[in-house]
Order: sequence, then structure tokens, then C-alpha cells
Amino acid sequence: MSATPRGLLLADVFPCSLAACGGVLREHEGTFSSPNHPASYPPDSLCVWTIEVSPPFLIQLHVSSLAVEGPTPCLFDWLELREEAINASSLSITRFCGNKAPPTVNTNTSTLQVTFRSDSSIGGTGFTARYQAISPSQKSCSWDEFFCDGGRCVLPGGMCDSHPDCLDYSDESNCSRKHKECGGQKTGSNGDLSSPNHPKPYPHQQLCVWQISVTEGHVVRLTFRNFSLETQDVCEFDFVEVHDGTGTKDNSVLGRFCGSSLPPELTSSGPVMTVLFVADEGVADSGFFATYQAVTATDKTCGPEQFSCVNGECKEMEWLCDGWTDCLDGSDELGCDNSTYPPFMAPCEPIEVEMCQGLSYNLTSFPNIWLSISDQREAASTLRHYKVLMELACFEALRRLVCGLFVPQCSREGGVLQPCRSVCVSAELQCRPSLELLTMGWPFNCHLFPDSQDPIECVLP
Repeated sequence: MSATPRGLLLADVFPCSLAACGGVLREHEGTFSSPNHPASYPPDSLCVWTIEVSPPFLIQLHVSSLAVEGPTPCLFDWLELREEAINASSLSITRFCGNKAPPTVNTNTSTLQVTFRSDSSIGGTGFTARYQAISPSQKSCSWDEFFCDGGRCVLPGGMCDSHPDCLDYSDESNCSRKHKECGGQKTGSNGDLSSPNHPKPYPHQQLCVWQISVTEGHVVRLTFRNFSLETQDVCEFDFVEVHDGTGTKDNSVLGRFCGSSLPPELTSSGPVMTVLFVADEGVADSGFFATYQAVTATDKTCGPEQFSCVNGECKEMEWLCDGWTDCLDGSDELGCDNSTYPPFMAPCEPIEVEMCQGLSYNLTSFPNIWLSISDQREAASTLRHYKVLMELACFEALRRLVCGLFVPQCSREGGVLQPCRSVCVSAELQCRPSLELLTMGWPFNCHLFPDSQDPIECVLP
């Protein structure tokens, strides 16, 4: 998630041998790439390039291709840029992974450190980059990028996405005109909605929001008839997101979908449902077509392959008694003692991870079934990537969240508990501004955590 703190060497954090890569680049312009590119990079690589140009020149960096194990927060393999002022009073850190090349980078100093790191497992083709020395007046972006803040570049998909990337919020201005061809209000007992141009490929850079409203005493049942969006491991670029009620709050998400699999039938708990469609500037597919119908609340039913929560939500049958609370009322995990999916049981053990000592609990249990971490030693190794953020004022809130995830509380019954949603929300509110100053996004989806304060369901570390 970040670079090492000032005064700490990379070799202290990653005690492995350097691969045959890296070095000091002092030419006016040049190129460099990950080991073996365009073939797959080797495991356990650590490459550090230091780009130095003569003041008053600055550095412009273009990463033309990126295929690095991801996704965010880039804990396993990553490409990291670190720029530190001469007086060390300011620090800019950016980390990239995944399969989407980052925007153009214009530095404010004459030195840039570029680090490429890979772990011992999955690899990719890596990256290739080009740099050049520029004068301060030559800061620019690629033709399809948005220029702001005197040198920041924003990818087209980052414009008008309701998440400001520019400090002056200029990437979120004049957005009503951009998305006027889709979205809107849907009323009546039935109807349909679709991505722009369906069944032809949808246009790039779309943000469409539909609000479906039916009469009181009814709920909205949404059924997808056709669905084909850009395929991704995590739905970050092109996706459809369905919310229960008005607006797109995190705690109202019924589901986010991408790829070509038909989403399940979704039913709201009240007379309003909101549907969001987002497309970036990359791959486009045929999109989706969906129909909706007003259903009497008392007649609300779930599909044959779904489980009906007490509050009326419909969840996949395979989520029943799987150890995760999927229904907002927790009814999918009630009465599971005789289930074919028994609760995970493991002996409790004292917390040995230094970063996670002094929490509201002192016992944990491994293996960590959520993150596939075998023991505390492996958890401590992963958490070192977060310790480098200790200088942030919000670190204590972030520590409670990540420790609750990586070193979970061992419950009295021998299972483990997730952090409560409020822990994630509090950390996000405190840390997001600081992370954005480091050009890093918030890496967790808080709506996936239990929305409860009940110590039987979740923990407040």
C-alpha cells in the first residue's frame, strides 16, 4: 500500500536478493521494464530504479503496459513510485497493480524512485515504462487523460465517477451533460432498462443511474435477461450495481456484477430500487437488458435456488450456513448446528503479531479462512505492508481494521469473528483524505462487513 518510512531501507522490509534489474537512470530520456518483459516476470523479484535528471528539470513517466498480480491494495506484486522533496518535508507515494496502465505521472522534483516487487506465487508480464526530462512548463497528459492540479493526470474512467481525483474537484464538474443519454426515473408496475446502445457495445465512460419507484405496499423485483460486461476478477472498471432504496450508499448494496454470468434475481425491501451502471474507457461489450416488476410485499418470493431472509431479501442457497452473515438480519446463519456446512472450529491461541497486540481481544485462531493465511507468521509478514503507514494520523483506526481482518478474534465457541462494519467506516472516514494525498484509494469495501454491534456477530477491535 505504501513505500517504507523515511530512514528504513527497502532491504529491511523485503529481505530477499535483488533480481538483475534496477539501477540509476541519469539520461535525459529512457525506457525500462520488469524482468523478462514481455514474458512473465520471475517470483521474488525486487527491482529499484532511481531516475535522476538535472534541476530545474522534472520527470514525466508513462507506463505503457501493466500486467501485475492484483487487485488493490496491491499487497503481493506491485509497481510503486516514490517522490520525496529535497528537504524531506513532503512525500508522494503511488502503488499500482492489476491490468490497467496508470495515468501519466508528472513529478515536482528531479528525482523519482520506481520499485517493482513480486512475491513467490502468481505472476504476469509486468510492465514497460518510458521517462523523459521536462521543464515545469511542459507538464502534460496523454490526449485521452484529464489534466488538473497543475500536473495531475486522470484516466477517462476516473472522470464523473462520483469520486474526485483532483484536489479542485474539476474532474467531477459538468457531469450532468456527459451522462444525459442513460439513467433516470422509472415508475409504473413494470418496465425495463438497458445499457446505452444495447445490444450493440455500450459507449466508453458511462455513469448511468436509474431509480425505480413503485407504489407503497409493493417491492421491486429486478430480473436480468441479457448481461455481458468486461470480465474482471474484481468488478472495478465496468459493472452494474444494484441498491435497495434511494441512492447508492455502501450499506444498501444488493450486489455488484460484471462479466458474462447472468446476475441473480434481486428484490428490494421497499418500493424503491436504484441501479447504477459504470463503464470506463477500456473494453466494451454488449451490456445488459433487465426488466422490473412491482410485487405485493406479502407475495414477495425468492427463486428456487435462493434462500429467503426473514426481512425478505433473497440470497444464494450456497450462502446458507457458510459462516458468513449475508442477510442483513443474520437469518442465513441461524439454526445451522446440523448444517452440512458446520461453523469453522479451531483452537484459540495468544496473539503474537506485534502490530496487533493491545486490541480489545488477545486470542486469535488460524488458519485465517477469509484471507487464506496459514499462521500468525504469515499474517505478520503481510501486515508489514501496512506498518509503513504508521506516520499517518489515522493509523490507529487503520490498525484496528486490518488486525481484525488478518488476526481475527477467536470467539468463545472456537470460531472467529469479522470486524463490525462501523470499524471499517470509521477507518475510511479518518484515512481516506490522507490516502488520497498519497494518490492511493481506500482499499476496503465496508458494506461487506457485518452491520451490527452485537459481540456475537462481529468484533470492535
